[in-house]
Amino acid sequence: MVLKLKRKHKHEEHVDESWLIPYADILTLLLALFIVLFAASEVDAKKFKAISESFNVELQGGTGLLDQSAPVELDTDTSPFAIIPEEGMTEEMMEEVEAVRDRQELGEFQEKIESYIDEKGLSPKLQTELTDKGLMLTINEGVLYQSGSANIDEQARTIASELSELLVSDPPRMIYIEGHTDNVPAAGGEFESNWELSSARAINFMKILLENGDLDPRKFSATGYSEYQPIAKNDTKEGRAQNRRVEVLISPYKDQPETEE
Repeated sequence: MVLKLKRKHKHEEHVDESWLIPYADILTLLLALFIVLFAASEVDAKKFKAISESFNVELQGGTGLLDQSAPVELDTDTSPFAIIPEEGMTEEMMEEVEAVRDRQELGEFQEKIESYIDEKGLSPKLQTELTDKGLMLTINEGVLYQSGSANIDEQARTIASELSELLVSDPPRMIYIEGHTDNVPAAGGEFESNWELSSARAINFMKILLENGDLDPRKFSATGYSEYQPIAKNDTKEGRAQNRRVEVLISPYKDQPETEE
């Protein structure tokens, strides 16, 4: 009789990795939480608690204060980020959350403009900076104007027209156009002083932007600052070149003046 021995096959153990999916979701939510907390880093402990509690509600399947989609009017607040008040939230807390949302949208504006700058190879002639006053776009010397002139040539007009498309928002934001010069007197040319030169540059640039019918002229202003708001010393050629610039400030919604419809 021949005995057949059955060989036992060693089965490889299979590790259940289904836990990775909810773990990744938790990490994503935590990342979002830390981003919001970082953006709201100047609020006090009560405001942090309010924002934190809203995330707890979201994690439990409810609706948090940062996930409200239907805006309501709060007194005279016309911000598009107005939220429905929750129990225990003060008006100051709600304004802080709206400010966080507003800054996030300005950050999206900055990303669009930076992408355009990279695509057109305009760096460092065009630069952006997100500040407490809003998103600042600085257009340095040589992009829009020739020295001592406020006339915009065809190439510069194309750049201005393309930038106008990036400034469209709903609702529209206040946009301030500011002209700046160095301290070299404007003499023997079209303009009697740097006041006229800086103002004409701001106005001419704004007029081209407003050829875009999707922009609201009531939300625009143009100002000339002459040589009196320098960002560099005027005692060098490089410093004077930095001071000859046009700045475009895209304002936060909280700073919007009321306009008649």
